[in-house]
Amino acid sequence: MADVAKLAGVSAQTVSRVSNGAGDVVDATRERVLRAMDELGYRPNGAARALKRGEFRTIGVVLFTLSTTGNMRTLEGIADSAAEQGYAITLLPVAPTQAKVAGAFDRLSELAVDGVIAIMEVHLLDTAQAVLPPGMTMVVVDSGGTDRHSVVDTDQHLGARQAVQHLLDLGHETVWHVAGPEASYAGESRCEAWRTTLEAAGRTAPPLLRGDWSAESGYAAGQRLAGEPGCTAVFAANDQMALGLLRAFHEAGRRVPQDVSVVGFDDVPDAASYIPPLTTVRQDFAGVGRHSVAGVLAQLRDRRTPPTTVLVPTELVVRESTAPPPD
Repeated sequence: MADVAKLAGVSAQTVSRVSNGAGDVVDATRERVLRAMDELGYRPNGAARALKRGEFRTIGVVLFTLSTTGNMRTLEGIADSAAEQGYAITLLPVAPTQAKVAGAFDRLSELAVDGVIAIMEVHLLDTAQAVLPPGMTMVVVDSGGTDRHSVVDTDQHLGARQAVQHLLDLGHETVWHVAGPEASYAGESRCEAWRTTLEAAGRTAPPLLRGDWSAESGYAAGQRLAGEPGCTAVFAANDQMALGLLRAFHEAGRRVPQDVSVVGFDDVPDAASYIPPLTTVRQDFAGVGRHSVAGVLAQLRDRRTPPTTVLVPTELVVRESTAPPPD
């Protein structure tokens, strides 16, 4: 800074005001200082400026896995939205155990972050005795309702209702369901909406099949359902399991959609290239990321902001894997 001040013929305090974007510097002086910075390759010390301001313009993201489509696309939405607001993100993957979650939150006090977005189940946060560092704000993604934390999530109930109602409107007597893991809030929400939508229509819910989000588990469920002559419609809790269903039905000679209709959930980028192209529920992952970042920034602007819940709407995308039941 002293070298810049000497080259520009100004004081070190003037260089400091220019580097901090202060408006009380004459334009000609500012240009002279900026030219000197460029000539000398000077870059302001971001860490020092952050300490002085009391903010780091960085949001921490705590999540269980990077291997799922939902987490990756949500993370992308968070990163894009944070960048638009002039923030960076610090990623902190953790194992889905109470001890690891608690340890991750202990580490947050060592990281230069202003707030946290946690992509995980809220019951783990509550039972792990995870304590945020004093003054730290947090938004929870893909989780259940709580009065302790602000929550942003896809409207899981709406999406599942859209999927089941679509199949009923096509004339199917009932809809079978391949659910996600019991430990998953999203999986259980979709399962609950499947059941209540059938009940509201006066239909009997068939026995539940459960998968683990993988195409392999969907394939195993499809092998069982292929032997059910009364199965003409299936709602899979994600597109990967729907892909496994399509393979199992194909191998068993059950045509999709002529003999059995299949609906997924997520609308992964490859869903339109499945054979046949998959009818599915589209999640707005970019919207989830945008609302999550907005929730953190709202709390940073006003610490008195109460916890809120934002449900991002879904959209049913109808393709060629669904049709009326066979005569």
